[in-house]
Amino acid sequence: MKFRKALSTMMALTVVGAMTLTGCTGAATSDAASYPKGALEFIAPSGAGGGWDLTIRTVAKVLKDTDLVSVPMPVTNNAGSGGGVNLAYMQTQKGSEKLISVYSPPILLIELNGSSEYGYENTTPLARLITDYGAFAVPKDSEYKNITEVMEALKADPKSVKIGGNSAAGSMDHIQFLIVAKAAGVENLKEIDYISFQDGTATAQILGGHIDLLTTGLGDIQALVESGDLNALAVTAGERVGEGVLAEIPTVKEQGIDVVFENWRGLFGAPEMPEHAVEFWQETLAKMVETEEWKTEAAKHGWAPAYLGKEEFTEFLKKTNEDYKVILEEIGLLVNN
Repeated sequence: MKFRKALSTMMALTVVGAMTLTGCTGAATSDAASYPKGALEFIAPSGAGGGWDLTIRTVAKVLKDTDLVSVPMPVTNNAGSGGGVNLAYMQTQKGSEKLISVYSPPILLIELNGSSEYGYENTTPLARLITDYGAFAVPKDSEYKNITEVMEALKADPKSVKIGGNSAAGSMDHIQFLIVAKAAGVENLKEIDYISFQDGTATAQILGGHIDLLTTGLGDIQALVESGDLNALAVTAGERVGEGVLAEIPTVKEQGIDVVFENWRGLFGAPEMPEHAVEFWQETLAKMVETEEWKTEAAKHGWAPAYLGKEEFTEFLKKTNEDYKVILEEIGLLVNN
């Protein structure tokens, strides 16, 4: 009798356990099958009109146009501290399956230079999408006709050219110019006047004659170069990129400065993003970059294809983070090692 009771109890526990496991599996399967459900939260960690804003809005447009995603994908701008404000916000959204943000080199640089306590490891890297390039532009009536003349002026006097950009000192716009200047043989890099316009007004500042040269992303000045309001002296690509006027801009390498700087851009989810959401974006973004719609948009903006899936992207971030440490240390701006 005791044996029968014990056997019954064991069988009951087995059934309950099986039901529990089946229920859990069913819930997980249900989450994966119904994702995405409801509006997503796409974020540009900058003001409207910049490279991050253009990239995330283009992603949303192509995903919609190709029917790869059917739910709403509204884009919001969460600007401040070179992307640091949004990184801090992402920490409050741990586990979110809806948040998708775009970033580029500053997600590494702002942690290394001490501007933010957070970096790429405090997110869920999803995919690298494209590579944009840095560009250096001057007003149409500037005395500088090529990037070599700018570098020669800086060699003679590091204070002779006022450089402006939208990123913080020690972040992307600043660093890309210093990398090129260093390769050109300019010394005393710390003495070069770099003015940060983190409110996004660097373009207005150069049009107003308040700075001599604008260091920025190529896509950020496309319209002004096409209109003739700005003269682009060089891009940091290994070879000419884009179409039309963009393809007419010489590279720094063409002008005797043997260096390339890539402004890669990728998508990141919230910290601890659920696995079913990560898998969805792995599959969906891999499909997106192969569509004609995406390829057309990339060519229009001068973006080079540079897709990396989650695992490869994460390894790329680790390596690039180490490379940036070396650069920042050389110019005395490395804070977090």
